[in-house]
Amino acid sequence: MSIIKVTVIDREEVEHELEAPTDMNMNLMELCKAYELPVKGTCGGMAMCASCHCYIESTHELKEASDDEEDMLDQAFFVQDNSRLGCQVFLEEELEGLIIRLASEG
Repeated sequence: MSIIKVTVIDREEVEHELEAPTDMNMNLMELCKAYELPVKGTCGGMAMCASCHCYIESTHELKEASDDEEDMLDQAFFVQDNSRLGCQVFLEEELEGLIIRLASEG
């Protein structure tokens, strides 16, 4: 099993360094929920809500957002160029050191 470190900055500006397995097909939303961070994931990871909206703060290259993710971000609050849905960012070894910030709930 391979473990990477991911830093999550919560809505109170507190940094959480999380250990994330890369062999379980887990995404950022699931990781945040596993650590009991305030991410709802209302749709269960189907890119049908924006309750796991986050900002990618590090310079990692991510896979391009799908059309479904782009459509949902078009409806979200406080969208920025670095906005992504956590449920659509899957944990892979290349994301070692990833830094994200949880978006405001609106």
